[in-house]
Amino acid sequence: MPEKFRILVTRRLPVDVAARLDQDYDAVLNQDDNLYSSEALLEAASGKDALVVSSSDKLNADVLAAMPDTVRIIATVSVGYEHIDVEAATAHDIVVTNTPDVLTEATSDVGMLLLLAAARRAHEGQALIRENKWQGFAMDYNLGVDLMNKRLGVLGMGRIGRALAHRAAAFGMEIHYHNRSQLTPDLEAYAGNAVYHSDVDDFLSVCDFLSIHSPLTSETNKFLNAEHINLMPDGAIIVNTSRGGVVDDEALIAALKSGKLRAAGLDVFDGEPNINPGYLELPNVFMLPHIGSGTVETRNAMGFCAADNLDAVLAGKPALTPLT
Repeated sequence: MPEKFRILVTRRLPVDVAARLDQDYDAVLNQDDNLYSSEALLEAASGKDALVVSSSDKLNADVLAAMPDTVRIIATVSVGYEHIDVEAATAHDIVVTNTPDVLTEATSDVGMLLLLAAARRAHEGQALIRENKWQGFAMDYNLGVDLMNKRLGVLGMGRIGRALAHRAAAFGMEIHYHNRSQLTPDLEAYAGNAVYHSDVDDFLSVCDFLSIHSPLTSETNKFLNAEHINLMPDGAIIVNTSRGGVVDDEALIAALKSGKLRAAGLDVFDGEPNINPGYLELPNVFMLPHIGSGTVETRNAMGFCAADNLDAVLAGKPALTPLT
């Protein structure tokens, strides 16, 4: 029987995914789900042919320069890949792959959850119930706002942005978007007959709601700052299911405190899980612990996509979803 390829899996994976990797490879699984330091990761990678990582693993140029020569592929179980210096990996002949396509529906579902929760003050309502402070029905108490006929701005019209727009249009929202380029007419039609804005200032000025779907890059880092918030209509609502670093936390917190923004729904945070404590003091923020892709079906699909990439590259074939 041929010797199995040796792999390191840095995070605990769903049971079915872990079982497949354990069966097909000589796998070191992180069943305790403890985070690796850079030094521990490099030590554990010694003699391995491949790594399966997540967005919590920071693989910068220094780490990749010290990566054992045996490592041929790094498969991240995520769509985003800002945690990996892809250029440095390429320079060291390491293939990097991600898991696109498979989490579109689950993440856009959470985007709709956040839109609704922020608009209807779900956090405050939950607190009333759980703290036993609800005094019964009142016509003017804890009032939210409708989605119907409101303008939803989608920042980043990739697969998830389009899926969110498609859902929001079914709620009667008017869809606007800003993207690096305009969509084809058929994709705009799918996304609720979305209206394209090439100018970001013009785009922000029509956003009663803003849903962020852009990757974290040098251009998008802290995009939602005080200047951009001030361009939005008073009482606008922010939703973020992409990356926390796209938002300037201090600017968003200040706008939520002042009333410039009505509410926010956040599934991602800069520096997570250590989030800005200012959010915890605000009743008008509905927060989730980065569960956009958090369904059994989706997390399995992500893990299997990573495994499929391992199978291909280690067999000498092209990666299925390469970043390098």
